[in-house]
Amino acid sequence: MHDIRAIRDNPAAFDAGLESRGLEPRSAALINLDDARKSAVSEAQNAKERLNALSKEIGAAKKAKDEARAQALMADVTRLKENIPSLNNEAEIIAQALRNELVSIPNTPKEDVPVGVDEQSNVKIRAFEGRGRAKSGRQHFEIGESLRMMDFETAAKLSGSRFVVLKGQMARLERALGQFMLDLHTGEHGYTEVAPPLLVRDEAMFGTAQLPKFENDQFLVTGGEYPETAIEEYSNNFAKIFQIEEKNKISDDEKVRKTKEIALSFAKKIIENKLENSTKRWLIPTAEVPLTNLVRESILSEDELPLRFTALTPCFRAEAGAAGRDTRGMLRQHQFSKVELVSITAPEHSAAEHERMLEAAETVLKRLDIPYRVMTLCTGDMGFASQKTYDIEAWLPGQATYREISSCSVCGDFQARRMEARFRRRDGKGVAPVHTLNGSGVAVGRALIAVIENYQNPDGSVTVPSCLAPYMGGLTRIEAPRT
Repeated sequence: MHDIRAIRDNPAAFDAGLESRGLEPRSAALINLDDARKSAVSEAQNAKERLNALSKEIGAAKKAKDEARAQALMADVTRLKENIPSLNNEAEIIAQALRNELVSIPNTPKEDVPVGVDEQSNVKIRAFEGRGRAKSGRQHFEIGESLRMMDFETAAKLSGSRFVVLKGQMARLERALGQFMLDLHTGEHGYTEVAPPLLVRDEAMFGTAQLPKFENDQFLVTGGEYPETAIEEYSNNFAKIFQIEEKNKISDDEKVRKTKEIALSFAKKIIENKLENSTKRWLIPTAEVPLTNLVRESILSEDELPLRFTALTPCFRAEAGAAGRDTRGMLRQHQFSKVELVSITAPEHSAAEHERMLEAAETVLKRLDIPYRVMTLCTGDMGFASQKTYDIEAWLPGQATYREISSCSVCGDFQARRMEARFRRRDGKGVAPVHTLNGSGVAVGRALIAVIENYQNPDGSVTVPSCLAPYMGGLTRIEAPRT
């Protein structure tokens, strides 16, 4: 979330940042709204001060036995008391309108971010060839299905499209990748492993900017007891069916029809009452949400920084904006595993921390010996909360192209303001918002894809990368089970 004071101090820079993202200038409208808020607050405050002054004047008038003046002043007090709540309400409405505007605007890019509309303007920083880029090969789902270890058809029966069932050695390979990454980041890169909740409140999703803008990309979970009155009515209605059956000997078809009517009626009651009688939570789209929110509503000491967290979790995304994209295979799924990296730093260290995080994520690909390239995303391709983003793209021979496998972003104080996460300077010179960073270290499902495609063999087997051997019980090759 943006700081209106910073916008006031440098409106031209704010508008330039928005323009680089393809957005219209907003500083003038925001400043006008803030002026209206200040005016409303001032009017309410003046009314309160006038009320206090009138109370003293009433006392003086009564002391002077001037009843007429006292009565007139008391009438003024009554009018003020009636008016002050509406003045306060007006100030609150304007303040909320300003807040709503500020939280709807994306972060402004750093000066060194390339300006562009889409991924065509992203800039390559470097590349790692590793084992070399195979110019062609089978896609991961072709290999996985031929090994009988990747089952999309059964997954569709269980959960619908964009899910997969992994079996046998393929399931173990996915687990091995996640464990390898966690051990690497905790053992060599100084991240603290966290096992966070997978269900979070609105406030946590708001803090990292998934809400309100990206609500349609999330999965909402509700739970709780059914309303007791609905259950009682449900039971009573079924009892009536059997009473009618005994008296009138209704047909089986009529009984079925009435049963369906009652069931539908009950379902409607549950839908109408469920949200207010339930506990609402969001399935995390990434562990960035709970890890970053570990410092929400906190004041840290500067000596505690930087904080570095990592977690291996399932992630859940509705992919509402991805209709028709990557419909085959595991590239874009509703559920996938990812190792997340999150850093909380002082502002002056966040740029260096960004480079450090990128290096940690790159190390995963280097150890796996997967060819990749690092891209700086342009202003039009960055995420909503990001100031600057690096993408690591792994080479996939099956598609003969690079695909994103990690995204590392520095968000500045954008998320911290939404979370009210601050730190106290060690020199005692005030309290300031922390800076937050997040990155994939890396996406396990996409790492599995990259390993399968880059380590595929002509006979249909897949060689296990040497760094994963300790996690695979010494297995060096994944082959179809013998029948």
